[in-house]
Amino acid sequence: MRMIDEKKLFLTLLFAICNSLFAVDVGLVLDQNAGYSGTGGSTAFSYKGVVIPRVTGLIGNAGDFYISAGLNFKNDPEGNNPPSGSELPLGLVPELLRADISWRTGNTGFTVGRMAYDDPLGYIASGLFDGARVSQYTNFGTFSVGAWYTGFLYKKRAHIAMTEKEYTANNTTVEYNKDFFNTYFATRRALAAIDWEHKGLGNKAIARLSLLGQFDLSEEKLHSQYLAGKVIIPVGGFSIDAGGCFELIEAGKEINPAFAAEAAFGWKNPVQYISLNAKYASGANAALSAFLPLTTNTQGQVYRPKLSAIAVLSMDYIARLHETFSIGIYPAYFMLNDSESVKGNRFLGGEIFGALYWSPAPDISINFGGGAYMPSLGNAAPTSSLGRKTSWRAELNVVLSLF
Repeated sequence: MRMIDEKKLFLTLLFAICNSLFAVDVGLVLDQNAGYSGTGGSTAFSYKGVVIPRVTGLIGNAGDFYISAGLNFKNDPEGNNPPSGSELPLGLVPELLRADISWRTGNTGFTVGRMAYDDPLGYIASGLFDGARVSQYTNFGTFSVGAWYTGFLYKKRAHIAMTEKEYTANNTTVEYNKDFFNTYFATRRALAAIDWEHKGLGNKAIARLSLLGQFDLSEEKLHSQYLAGKVIIPVGGFSIDAGGCFELIEAGKEINPAFAAEAAFGWKNPVQYISLNAKYASGANAALSAFLPLTTNTQGQVYRPKLSAIAVLSMDYIARLHETFSIGIYPAYFMLNDSESVKGNRFLGGEIFGALYWSPAPDISINFGGGAYMPSLGNAAPTSSLGRKTSWRAELNVVLSLF
């Protein structure tokens, strides 16, 4: 009888210890996106989806962990057949998403693993990266130092295309049986960053400053460094955002400067939000090179260039018509900044995009959007072929959080 009681006591204590050390939450997200697009008389249907299981939890009183994976499905909108042995059944591509451990000791925080990182502007280095980050929390703001590697990321998730060769590699099919390592993973680059962030006015005003450096570990040796900063200042229901970045690009023995800047003026109330935005990225001219970010975040909804050698004027308008239903309108206009290639023809044209957002339950989100890009509103597109034809796109996105 005593032996049974001791076993019960031991199991009870073990369960209590494990329960206090690891409080676990499990979830599953289904993210599905279908699109239909066209230019002139050419049309294409696209579908991509991802199933994301996740596990999160606490480690003791000072730590937590987050692990998520993805199983992607994507059809080929061009209708091409992938080479034999290149795809898993039904075009499935697995990947490890965010997987990190964080803990805090006093005013110092540590994060290790595959984590999310964003520069102050959100388009220099943005996404998931493998590495470590240390943060120090002070009365003068949060100071952080991080170092990461990109070569173990799935290339479609990393969105790294600093050269034409990398852009081509990102659009090739994954070949599991023939050349998996060269067709699945992102380009091999190292990223380091020193960040400072300070919040004031009740955490509404934000100032961020970062010094970043990316180092090419491939044979091309294209390195770049960035000094980026941004401030967000609220004034009643209004907000003013301003940011900029100075870049040095090292290509071989050449070192060339580049520049990017942005500004936004916004206003919001409980049911509406409107923002006027301007972005500028230098192009090749006598004084500057084309601005070259690490990640290729696109700047439009239908026309989707990366922020390099262009300027973008845009507006965001969102209105909540009901607790579960909102609408959005996003017009934009694009201009070239590369004086060496456009010779005065700088206007790329404009686009208009609208969206409907419906969230009937906290774990269900259904969004439908559509719009058109009109290069005929500019003078930079070629007059032959499809250069001045209107491009359009409609898409449906459904996100379900099952548990």
